[in-house]
Amino acid sequence: MAGRRVVVFPSSAELGPVLAQLVTSRAEKAITSRGRFTLGLSGGSLASMLSKELLALPQLDCSKWVVGFCDERVVSFDDPDSTYGLYKSQLFSKVNIPDSGILTIESSLPVNECAEDYTRKMKEAFPGDGFPVFDLLLLGMGPDGHTCSLFPDHPLLEETKKIVAPISDSPKPPPQRVTMTFPVVNSARCVAFVSTGGSKAPILKEVLEGREGPALPAARVVPTNGDLFWLVDEPAAASLTTQVERLGSGAKL
Repeated sequence: MAGRRVVVFPSSAELGPVLAQLVTSRAEKAITSRGRFTLGLSGGSLASMLSKELLALPQLDCSKWVVGFCDERVVSFDDPDSTYGLYKSQLFSKVNIPDSGILTIESSLPVNECAEDYTRKMKEAFPGDGFPVFDLLLLGMGPDGHTCSLFPDHPLLEETKKIVAPISDSPKPPPQRVTMTFPVVNSARCVAFVSTGGSKAPILKEVLEGREGPALPAARVVPTNGDLFWLVDEPAAASLTTQVERLGSGAKL
């Protein structure tokens, strides 16, 4: 791993533009060296923050982007719980990303088949052996320390062979989801967590500074050959004693 950077912003208003800059700078670098930019997205509040900030950029070009989902709820795309649906309305419909560049689940399939189908789509998008290597994964963290749909004490935390795994007993609704596994997450060239708000402070401390008992899922994200960023606001960072960097909205990572 190239090292972990914990970057603290006064509020999410300053964090957002720096997140967008991280995405576009990684995109430029990837397109220059490999001809395309592969990005893994997560849902929740990250979707609206990222969409707003990317759309504020002049001359945003997504024509060579390939976008997948770090996890997805197995619901129809017009369901408010659909992560694809969220990004389609807030971002994809407003930028020049080709439909072929968006890797969506087949939401009509039962959860196990849905995971197998999404695995096939991933393999087609990342031909060759082994696990897909994304240029950038954007992750969130739940108040229980979960990330993707990898929840504390769940058997999927030990999955080492699958690219995409089904989960039908998610402790957070909706229960049926598909999720990237740790081998895929930790193969990425760059992973960036976004965590904001005072409610995240206790769990952020446990994830970044350790805790009694098994490591929380978010703490197990340690890219083998990639960069790891934690982009957080002051309220979320309130309990941290670990070394952090403090930046404002004009900063570049």
